[in-house]
Amino acid sequence: MDALQFGVFLSPRAADIERLREHVQVAEAAGFDYVSIQDHPYVPDFLDTFALIGTLIGQTGRLRFMTNVANLPLRPAQMLAKTSASLDVLSGSRFELGIGAGRAWDQIAGLGGPRRNPREAVAAVSEAIDVLRALWLPDRGASLPGPYYPLTADTGPAPAHRIGIWLGAVGPQMLDLTGRKADGWIAPLATGYETKPAAQDRIDSAARAAGRDPASIHRVIQLVGTVTGTPHTTGRPRSGPGGQPIRTTPDIWANIIAEFAAEERFDTVNLVLEQETSDQLRLFAAEVIPLARAATSGASDR
Repeated sequence: MDALQFGVFLSPRAADIERLREHVQVAEAAGFDYVSIQDHPYVPDFLDTFALIGTLIGQTGRLRFMTNVANLPLRPAQMLAKTSASLDVLSGSRFELGIGAGRAWDQIAGLGGPRRNPREAVAAVSEAIDVLRALWLPDRGASLPGPYYPLTADTGPAPAHRIGIWLGAVGPQMLDLTGRKADGWIAPLATGYETKPAAQDRIDSAARAAGRDPASIHRVIQLVGTVTGTPHTTGRPRSGPGGQPIRTTPDIWANIIAEFAAEERFDTVNLVLEQETSDQLRLFAAEVIPLARAATSGASDR
């Protein structure tokens, strides 16, 4: 397998902007591959995720950024395409787009967004993917007469690279859509560890039915926790909430990650720190990432 990718999940709190800038700089210097930022426009003390990413892109030179995940009901696909392509061009190919179908419908409606039932929410994501891809092909006319994001427009600008579309998918219809159309799956924290193998299988089946290679779809495991000097957690969680924290030593962290990669084919790790501190970022990057990559590299060579 390719080398594991490592990202860190950071919260866009307006009150923590200086600490957030520091953590992004630390993540880049320490060797993380990307930063992911949640998108809940209805949370009063959160900065706008896309404005924040645009600012942080200008303060970094290597780190990639991903929305985790963009709130599609409040971000029309046509404008999401323009914003995403612009960020990718401005950053030199350092933007990836995570999308969610939406939740917290009362809050979304409170900002003027739609209320969608599960079927409508999935259909809207599917249509949005078509709109995004159409608008990212430059210098042509695009016409897609869908019910959610109707499009008749000239296209462009082209992104600097093929932006990945990663879905935060839980239910069977969204998992099927991931297999049919998406570039990656972000396994939500809200789902239990025991549900992830079946979700992977569902994505694979939908990919094969669509004529796709399941291996072409990236998989992100999100792990909450802390790097400690003593092993409070001794092995990989196999059941229970996905957000239950892992508190253990670097070698056990690495073994847990290697098992997720080998047994469930996750190729990307998104670290969700219990306490967002620079020391934890440096410790994870210096001691966990090299061990995890060595363990997965050794497994793939056998």
